[in-house]
Amino acid sequence: MSTSIGIKPGGLEVLREEDRRSANETSVGSARKNPHVVAILPRGEAIRNFVYTGALDEVARHADLSVLSVVPGEELAVMLRQRYGNLIPMQEIAENWLVGVQRDLLDMAHGRSLWSEAAKERWRLRDRDATTASLKLKRTAKKLACYPFANRLGLALLSELQRLSSHLLRSTEQYLQLFKRLQPTLVFNASHVHSRLALPAVEAAQWLGIPTATFIFSWDNLTSQGPVVPLYDYYFVWNEQIRQQLLNMYHSITPDHVFVTGTPQFDLHFQQESYWTREEFCSRVGADPARPIVLYTTGMPNHMPGEPAIVEKIADFVREMKEFGPPQLLVRVYPKDRTSRFDVLKRERPDILFPKVPWESDWLTPKAEDSALLVNTLRHAAVGINVASTISLELCIFDKPIINVAYNPPGVSLDEVNYARYYEFDHYRPVAESGAVMVSRSEEEMRKMLERALSSPEVDSVLRAKLVRSMFGRLLDGRAGLRVARQLVSIAYKHSDKISAPSLVHE
Repeated sequence: MSTSIGIKPGGLEVLREEDRRSANETSVGSARKNPHVVAILPRGEAIRNFVYTGALDEVARHADLSVLSVVPGEELAVMLRQRYGNLIPMQEIAENWLVGVQRDLLDMAHGRSLWSEAAKERWRLRDRDATTASLKLKRTAKKLACYPFANRLGLALLSELQRLSSHLLRSTEQYLQLFKRLQPTLVFNASHVHSRLALPAVEAAQWLGIPTATFIFSWDNLTSQGPVVPLYDYYFVWNEQIRQQLLNMYHSITPDHVFVTGTPQFDLHFQQESYWTREEFCSRVGADPARPIVLYTTGMPNHMPGEPAIVEKIADFVREMKEFGPPQLLVRVYPKDRTSRFDVLKRERPDILFPKVPWESDWLTPKAEDSALLVNTLRHAAVGINVASTISLELCIFDKPIINVAYNPPGVSLDEVNYARYYEFDHYRPVAESGAVMVSRSEEEMRKMLERALSSPEVDSVLRAKLVRSMFGRLLDGRAGLRVARQLVSIAYKHSDKISAPSLVHE
């Protein structure tokens, strides 16, 4: 058996001897010629963004690199070891209950202070989940406790208390010991929104005075998720709008420490070597290359209850449109959906295509082959349908007509969820108002918009291109990961004893 440093609630897990030797070899600061970057990959999507795009390979070309990552399976573990050498597997660490309570309170106070449309919806859903008298009592107590902190001063105080408690009541010394041995120059968390897993490592780095950086994972995170915990020294964001949101929310952040790079998530769409011919794509998903493909991408089950009924009705519309082939409906099920809510449709509607989405179930990790499947699905679709999804932006990249669902499925009351409300969320409202997407507020509108998209796909093309430009400017070029990597190297050299950094061309 071999060993490595894998963090478990009870301590270190013994995995691979070669990994431990590698960690020991890179721990001697006096012998190191380059700065040392530790990249934290706390979720499968971070592996997609920074491994599959080659971003961490670029870091490794100019600096020593250790990778602290979730390991969804042996296949991915082998790949990470082969590419980066020093792989340190990570798992969740149980924290002191008081720290958890403070963090939960901070999350609620942040949402109540922010009070965006998404924050209101998040608040309402948590109210709805309190179904018993005991849960309702706990929910009420938490709400009352958070109100005094739902302001700038209160949030700052609660953040500091939580930070102090995390240090004094820490449940493990492993990351402190690890970083003392590795002596990194910079610690980079590749996904801030998955910070609960990364938090012990990031905090340990900060306690030791090691600079930290993070990537703001998605365009909606600042207005729809909890606070950025902990605050970092450096940030990477999708666009200038998100940069301004971040600076407006957190006044302690240094403006020139926030870098607008674009998102590596979209880099994969520009890797033309992964493009398939239409015949090859259709062969893989069981489609007819001679007929148009209507793509429906599903959402999160708790946010989109009753969605199978919407899909089935669209399938009925598509089947009736004989003048277009008829088209064929292809449904990409949300990869994190672990329910069986589409099983009935899969059995009873053979006319609907449900290609398998290649993700590892552990840590909800996209496999490398899913990148090619997604990009070719977008390329070969005639029109895309979704509920306020990031997929809308990706369809715009490929200049495809987009229809957004803004009506409830049959039997789903507005008290349970209101599909139309998602188009009022801060991040998505500009998309809905741009004219780049068609927002359908009834089944009849859906039918008409489908006919329009199939018969005149070019109609909103100019508006789609305008939306993409307004969101990304010149940063939508397949090189976002490279920009993040080169900036990380630059920061690492800035904080190292090395006099001169390598010459990197920043584009």
